[in-house]
Amino acid sequence: MGEGKQGVMVVEMPNSSSSQNPIAQLQNKFKELEIGFKGWLAKQSLPVEAAVVTATSGLQGAAIGGFMGTLTQDVSSSLPTPPPAANLNPQAMASFQQAQALAGGPLVQARNFAVMTGVNAGISCVLKRIRGKEDVQSSMAAAFGSGALFSLVSGMGGPNPVPNALTSGIFFALVQGGLFELGRKFSQPPAEDTHYIRTRSMLSSLGLQNYEKNFKKGLLTDSTLPLLTDSALRDVRIPPGPRLLILDQIQRDPELRKRQG
Repeated sequence: MGEGKQGVMVVEMPNSSSSQNPIAQLQNKFKELEIGFKGWLAKQSLPVEAAVVTATSGLQGAAIGGFMGTLTQDVSSSLPTPPPAANLNPQAMASFQQAQALAGGPLVQARNFAVMTGVNAGISCVLKRIRGKEDVQSSMAAAFGSGALFSLVSGMGGPNPVPNALTSGIFFALVQGGLFELGRKFSQPPAEDTHYIRTRSMLSSLGLQNYEKNFKKGLLTDSTLPLLTDSALRDVRIPPGPRLLILDQIQRDPELRKRQG
């Protein structure tokens, strides 16, 4: 009779997804959608892919242009319109038209940016699918097309739209070609990174890629992997848990174990 029921406390572990930062959740969801969209797009035919890429990039450009237009205001209305009787030389009239084209408000800027980004992305998409690669030639060709069409649509061409469109296209191509080469130069990994290829792969497989900088700081290159000890990893300030995982991975690797012997 005096025997009571033993209470059992059930501790429910918090769900990691529910305790995650809402911003991080939103970012992960957006990345999943982006990956799924790119996977779907890669399965489409070239015309469909080019049309979708052009439309989405154009919408993004229009949003950016519209926002910039609200910041700069519509100064085109403040530009005086020459009377029809005014005898302006063609060069002055062309300069005035170019100023009007570039000084528009949100709608004008949205149109201009939509043309530049949409045409550039569409041509890049087509060339990448046809040529199987993305290089400086494709980048310059896309920039030429976007620059030429921008000149025609915006009215920058003045009395000679075709020559000015060609000039604008060449200018855009040269600028983007230079930026492409500059970006490729700075995006290349430093020379010393070639000494950490195997190390980087091992750390990534263990989910410990954050400790690559510790290896570099201690000059623990690929050639030192068979020689690694707990004290060596401790010297570069790697915690005990990751140290055990790294040493165990080295022992499991047949090639590294052979080099140890």
